[in-house]
Amino acid sequence: MKRLIRRLRTVLSPRSLRSQLLSRSLFILAALLILIGGLQYVLMINFLYKNQAESMGSQILRFPREMIEQMELYPYHPAGAANPNDQGNATSPVNPGGADSGKGKRVPFLFLPDTSLAIIKEDGGFLNRSEQSGLPAPQLSSEQYGAIRDDLRKERPDQYRIIKDDNGNEQLVIFRPLSGPGGWNDIVQLGVLAAPLKSVALRQLFIFICLAILALLGGLMLYLPVLKRTLKPLDQMVKTVEEINAGNLDHRFPASLGQTEVDRLAASFNGMLERLECSFKSEREAKEQMRRFIADASHELRTPLTSIHGFLEVLLRGAAERPDQLYPALNSMLGESKRMKKLVEDLLMLAKLDRTPVVQRSDVLLDALISEMEPHLRILAGERAVSFQLEPQLHVMCDSDKIKQVVLNLFHNAVQHTDPASGTVHVTLSRQNKHAVIAVEDNGAGIAGEHLPHIFERFYRSDTSRARKHGGFGLGLSITQSIISAHGGEIRVKSRRGQGSTFEVSLPSL
Repeated sequence: MKRLIRRLRTVLSPRSLRSQLLSRSLFILAALLILIGGLQYVLMINFLYKNQAESMGSQILRFPREMIEQMELYPYHPAGAANPNDQGNATSPVNPGGADSGKGKRVPFLFLPDTSLAIIKEDGGFLNRSEQSGLPAPQLSSEQYGAIRDDLRKERPDQYRIIKDDNGNEQLVIFRPLSGPGGWNDIVQLGVLAAPLKSVALRQLFIFICLAILALLGGLMLYLPVLKRTLKPLDQMVKTVEEINAGNLDHRFPASLGQTEVDRLAASFNGMLERLECSFKSEREAKEQMRRFIADASHELRTPLTSIHGFLEVLLRGAAERPDQLYPALNSMLGESKRMKKLVEDLLMLAKLDRTPVVQRSDVLLDALISEMEPHLRILAGERAVSFQLEPQLHVMCDSDKIKQVVLNLFHNAVQHTDPASGTVHVTLSRQNKHAVIAVEDNGAGIAGEHLPHIFERFYRSDTSRARKHGGFGLGLSITQSIISAHGGEIRVKSRRGQGSTFEVSLPSL
């Protein structure tokens, strides 16, 4: 029950997407229905007015000309009243039988009830011919009648006009010329009440409003389940997001949920989850590297410090007075201090390269640089066979001292892992795709495949059991990689167990 109430509050909340879509859709639909209803009312009332005007025009045409003329010459009078146009027993067009025969008779009146009729004379006179019908004829100004007369003469009469009479009722009025034997000079004005026509239009508008309300209610009932089904993929995404935490960032949304916008949102969420997963993974790896770095650095520093501490204790116990014990102890302490100094210098260099990897570059001829180092490298190799294959005139923008350190580190690494008597080291310099490639190849024991991804990590050693005199601190390759990266280059390693190793350094060439 609580879950149902919470769901209803979510659906009916003004900030709910479902309620906003529903309310805005119904608002737009209602606005369209109102617009259609208003337009329908205007079109219908215009149609009714126009149709009535055409019917009234046809009615005027059906009036006999003689009757209109008689009505003009002999206005209607109540029964028994004297007609000023009748003289004694004279015969008139209206009462051909004389006074006696016309007494008590009416002029034929052919107009329907609630109809007004008036004749506008050429001189501006206004003759109301519907006084007895109960509907007074509305009267316009002389200027308006003049404009109507001009339009009739140009054969473009107004279709109709809506005019209020003296009683305040709106009438639909038309104007037609009153023709005679010599043409026409007068105007016939015929009008009917506009209220019945408006009532028909209003009744149709009321019916339309009722149908529109029913349509809105029906649309509301049908739109709710459709909207629920349409937003179901979003609900699924919400449930999936609620289930995701730092421990299961490998969850992903379905690639296709049937809706383009939701699919794009799902793809964005998947990309975000992938980035978060990579970020958490990198953070865990960084923490693990930091932990291993601290442990390795502590181990590397502890060894020489322990040795120095031990020799100092020996000297304090009386060995300082014995030359045969004093000088070996001092030499050992000097060696350990040099070793510790080298470690600290390497760590400081790595920290500097990590913080500000900026090097002072100049145009350097690599073949000349390596040739200059050749005597020193041969001395470092001892009895090992050393060969050089250098492509001439290979220019690179680099820091010559840093590149010398890179070559020295790679060469020293090859010397350490090759046999002193049968070992070979081959140094090559070549151009490949606008890059200068320095390769140092040896025939040592090689590196196992599981160690290759970690070979450039700090303090990492592929052979953890080797003696300290055959291995360094595990920082040489890390320093080499940092220097090459600062130059915009790349370092790669190719090695197989028992088949030696090849380290390649690629630098952009000129």
